[in-house]
Amino acid sequence: MTERRADKLFRSAQHLQIGNSVMRWEDGKLTAEIDEIGVPIPRRIRGHLTLTPITVLSTQFQLDSAERHRWQPIAPLARIEVEFQNPKLSWRGNAYFDSNEGDAPLAADFVNWHWSRANDKSATKIFYNVKRRDGTGLVLGLEVQPDGKIEYVSPPPEQPLPGTVWRVARSTHSDAAYKPIVLKTLEDAPFYNRSIIRAQSDGKIFDAMHESLDLDRFNKSWVRLLLPFRMPRI
Repeated sequence: MTERRADKLFRSAQHLQIGNSVMRWEDGKLTAEIDEIGVPIPRRIRGHLTLTPITVLSTQFQLDSAERHRWQPIAPLARIEVEFQNPKLSWRGNAYFDSNEGDAPLAADFVNWHWSRANDKSATKIFYNVKRRDGTGLVLGLEVQPDGKIEYVSPPPEQPLPGTVWRVARSTHSDAAYKPIVLKTLEDAPFYNRSIIRAQSDGKIFDAMHESLDLDRFNKSWVRLLLPFRMPRI
């Protein structure tokens, strides 16, 4: 999350370098060479990963009525191989790759959102719930097949999840008869959290990656003062 100067950025259609870290598309795969210093406790983060898409989508979804913010699930079904020297770890498994882009700050147009993604061998199911500054909202449910077919689905009811240490509210979509739970919180920040949850849709229990973003909290002055400790500028 380090913010770097413009002269530390190099990019082309197949290549992106920010500082010492590089991402590139090669032979239909996304590879990344990561060379960073961790924060807030300085430590070397060095390794590489290879993401192999099963499905690639070019469809973009507008998140706001003015079409200033766009989301694209580029590879909703993928496999990944991870090899790190520092810290020493390696693993492989299912993966997902998406992109958010926009023409305005997120906090200018959104109050909050929550998102989840679950996949098995047959499909990936994504729920996206957005609350906008203009009082409207977006609730999006997608099921993406390995052949790239996108099916729009109706998400089950929204249900609360336990809050975080920073008291950021969490919720997700789950059948009314099943209370969703948090299996593990992976990232807990003053305005953002990422977790592994367990929920149910159409009677099927699933584990999912989940995130919540609170942009009212992000706008708080005390939160802005904390940002340089997790997102240094160099």
